[in-house]
Amino acid sequence: MDYEKVTTPSELKRLNINELDGLCASIRERIINVVEKNGGHLSSNLGTVELTVALHYVYDCPKDKIVFDVGHQSYTHKILTGRGKAFDGLRQNGGISGFPQPVESEYDAFTAGHASTSLSVALGFAEAAKQTGENSSVVAVIGDGALTGGMAYEALNAIGSEQLPVTIVLNDNNMSISKNVGAMSKYLTRLRVSKKYVGMKNEIKRAVSIIPLFGDGILHLMEKGKKLLKRIVLSNKMFEEMGISYYGPFDGHNVGELIDIFEQVRKKKSPALVHIITDKGHGLKSAVTDPEHSHGISSVGAMSSNDFSAVLGEFLTDAAQKDNRVMAVTAAMAIGTGLEKFSTAHPAKFKDVGIAEEHAVTYCAALAAGGVKPYFAVYSTFLQRGFDQIVHDVCISKHAVTFCIDRAGVVGADGVTHQGVFDLSYLLPIPNMTVMCPTDGDELRAMLEFSLTFDAPLAVRYPKSYVVNRPHNPIVYGKWEDVATDKNSLTYVLCVGGRALDIALTAAGDKKLNVVNARFVKPFDTEYLDGINKRGNIIITMEDNVRAGGFGMSVLQYLNSKGMLCKFASIAHDDKFIDNRDISSSLFDSGLSRENLLNVIKSLE
Repeated sequence: MDYEKVTTPSELKRLNINELDGLCASIRERIINVVEKNGGHLSSNLGTVELTVALHYVYDCPKDKIVFDVGHQSYTHKILTGRGKAFDGLRQNGGISGFPQPVESEYDAFTAGHASTSLSVALGFAEAAKQTGENSSVVAVIGDGALTGGMAYEALNAIGSEQLPVTIVLNDNNMSISKNVGAMSKYLTRLRVSKKYVGMKNEIKRAVSIIPLFGDGILHLMEKGKKLLKRIVLSNKMFEEMGISYYGPFDGHNVGELIDIFEQVRKKKSPALVHIITDKGHGLKSAVTDPEHSHGISSVGAMSSNDFSAVLGEFLTDAAQKDNRVMAVTAAMAIGTGLEKFSTAHPAKFKDVGIAEEHAVTYCAALAAGGVKPYFAVYSTFLQRGFDQIVHDVCISKHAVTFCIDRAGVVGADGVTHQGVFDLSYLLPIPNMTVMCPTDGDELRAMLEFSLTFDAPLAVRYPKSYVVNRPHNPIVYGKWEDVATDKNSLTYVLCVGGRALDIALTAAGDKKLNVVNARFVKPFDTEYLDGINKRGNIIITMEDNVRAGGFGMSVLQYLNSKGMLCKFASIAHDDKFIDNRDISSSLFDSGLSRENLLNVIKSLE
């Protein structure tokens, strides 16, 4: 069965169940071909093809709501809901997003991009249906990795208390991005590998097979099986004790079995959890054997670049060899943040806390309070989740935690939910926080060397890659660096990070400029600012961050407090969410370009 013959869920429902395996194979091939060309999340989507087909076969979307946790596993969902042909434009400008977006399709129930949110969303939809009298079902698809996030447990507690008919599909592949860690992972492993359970499950299957009509009998048998399971296998009855009926585990690649259980669970008027076992990367040998490196892949022809994350990993690996205080912490992102080598070289000094950024921040604060030198490597978009902990647990008491903020600025293909353009705006107002931005790998090394003896909270912010290493002055606390000077120019361009610096240096080839590396964003170089705040001078700030609350606004506030004599302009992202799938076009649209910089200078002269 070719995926092109199924463009809506209603067309899917007209198929015979025996045709669904062929459809799954066709969808899987489609995903592989497009992702290998465009880049994207490969292994997670290959693992959820049968699950998504079964859900759309049973439930009536968009009236029924299917909420995908994180959302990076929604490619099959997109193909089945009228976007099969458009799938060629996955993650491209003007094309479909790699994550669910309601503005893209009515079948996308809720915007997703971060982990552990689906259960709260599902409960909200269920309560809304109750309040409005809507007869609809709600399904949340959450991975075992997302269950390491605290928000998921807050929602589980509420779901069990409210007793609304929310169906939770636990997609258990023993992976998030990096391999899962923690007690929940061990608990689910016990469920997966229990021989007693497997034997009991087979007995139930045999009993069901002799029943002429399935009806509600399967649920009765499974209820008996659960009680036996709890008595003889498990001491931890977490879901049941929360008031959520547990069913499983089931084979997540057996579409017929999944349809059977979903048809029965859909009839329930109370919460249920369906536990399925899947292989991340199913159907593609390389993705199955190495799901971590196949989680998110680059497009064919993507340019190789110098990665800041590789610099971080190399530095910390060497530093931990010399300094016993150094520890590296990640939230299920060891590979993405460059800590894979560190984790192998120093396993006792490496901690992956799972998808739990809030916990990671407070954990690092306590490590620092106990005499350890913790480095928390995290993407900018995910650090947002730990804002309260940064304020309350790190900065109030001045604990020497170093935040290595990766993927800062616009990120391109992952789109609106992953942009790292807010971190300066929420970090700069926090007392006791120092913020630095390197322009290249050598400068990042120098900043990390500086951090080893810096006894206060520190954030080092950088995008995925840099262009080239340049010579630099030594790091001096709170001081900027002249990169290009022209004594005949009255224009000063203060650049935050390598992207802004590269643009300014390109413009300096057309116009006499003074280009400054504002490597310290907080505290900034007030002595330098005082020296150039003169009549006739032009000061322009450039940053890959939103304008509101960013570096430029901080500079403007300072100049106003001192009596501003110069002309001033700030180039940054406007007050809007950015959904360009290309970094260069995102920067250009926000005015972070050589052409716009020259136009701004001309307007102020």
